[in-house]
Amino acid sequence: MPMKILLISPPTVSAIKAIVGTTGPPLGLAYLASMVRDEHDVKIVDSLAEDLNYEDVRKIIKRYDPDLVGVTSTTSMIPDAYAVSKIAKRINENVKIVMGGPHVTFTPEITIRECPCIDFVVRGEGEITFKELVDALEKSKDTSNILGLSVNMDGKVKNNPSRPLIKDVDTIPLPSYDLLPMDKYQADGVKFGTVMTSRGCPFNCAFCSSSLQFGKRWRGHSDSRVIEELKILREEYGRREIEFLDDTFTLNRPRAIRIARRIKDEGLDISWTASSRVDIFTSEVARALKYGGCHTVYFGIESGSQKTLDFIGKRITPEQSIQAVKKAREAKLRALGAFILGFPEETKEDIKKTIKFSKKVGVHYAQFTVATPYPGTRLWDYALRHKLLLTLNWRKFTTLDPVMKLKNFTTKQIQKFLQLAYVTFYLRPSLLIRDIIMERGFIVKRAIPNAIKIVRENLL
Repeated sequence: MPMKILLISPPTVSAIKAIVGTTGPPLGLAYLASMVRDEHDVKIVDSLAEDLNYEDVRKIIKRYDPDLVGVTSTTSMIPDAYAVSKIAKRINENVKIVMGGPHVTFTPEITIRECPCIDFVVRGEGEITFKELVDALEKSKDTSNILGLSVNMDGKVKNNPSRPLIKDVDTIPLPSYDLLPMDKYQADGVKFGTVMTSRGCPFNCAFCSSSLQFGKRWRGHSDSRVIEELKILREEYGRREIEFLDDTFTLNRPRAIRIARRIKDEGLDISWTASSRVDIFTSEVARALKYGGCHTVYFGIESGSQKTLDFIGKRITPEQSIQAVKKAREAKLRALGAFILGFPEETKEDIKKTIKFSKKVGVHYAQFTVATPYPGTRLWDYALRHKLLLTLNWRKFTTLDPVMKLKNFTTKQIQKFLQLAYVTFYLRPSLLIRDIIMERGFIVKRAIPNAIKIVRENLL
């Protein structure tokens, strides 16, 4: 008998939405929906995009009366995921609660201890695990052999063996965009779409859990599959602005070049952003991306201190960042650089190097965050080993709140460095003049006020 499945991204506070005025779609839920919607009745609730509160979600759950509620969560929103789970169980004690996402993948025991009403945790790449769970529940079968699943057995957690990665990601159905509130995904009146064309990362940066969540083996969709998904967003949903969510879109450079050229040659008429490591970004890639409609490349530069880069295992040099940004600018691409402050062992000189380097490297935009030890990362293990964690209040794990004890800084000092980084980067006269002339005042009107607002709120 078909089941009623409700997939929820819970109500939460989002720093990203506060800065840019919008949020991206929960693609993970859209993929899960596509795995089971042919046999079951599926509904997705994106609370953040739809500005829903707990009471709104309670009414939806009560009205829809699902057999299974699936909740996704990052670390900082896990208390909200717990709250939604408890609401669902209060409405119907027999409803099954399954949770997935990067946080619970690495903390199934903690998750179920903190929220005993959760019945199952899907770890890692969730599509096949979720489908097998739904099939088992529908037929009242045993779930103890489903790979990648953690089961709440009266408060004790049984972690089934991990599931092998999906080798051919083209076998995963296209995400169910039609179940998402697509009209809500827009910034400054421009509707945008998001696409993930690959999974996995062969690198091992200390602060990132992606290679653990989706594996160290990079797996990319075929060129045709990528174009098919872009055509759906362009033709069915009128999206002209696309963000590629891949950890490193350019990791397979020939593929990135082919996709960019096909976007242009097939007349898709979209503009887009994508990410690249600085050490694999070539002039040929830059020109191809520009030809295909790319306007901004996101570089994980992280630090201006080689000592810090070595500590986090980034395997790049500041000079490589300078050269990558130079190639982007020569191709008339904008560069956004990501920088992280407050790693263990960093000194005041290291952080000053990073702030100074953010202005020297030549990026158009800069994103500064505080080093945050997310569960599953090497930084998390380091923080546990050296007893650096100041809190397990997951709401603080935002990359804006310091949650590690550092020997060279107080938390207030790190927050002041974060504020200094934003102010000194964006309030340079040369940057503001160029912004007003070339970018129609984007930085003046939106980036500066909102970035400073977020930083100020975190200082109070």
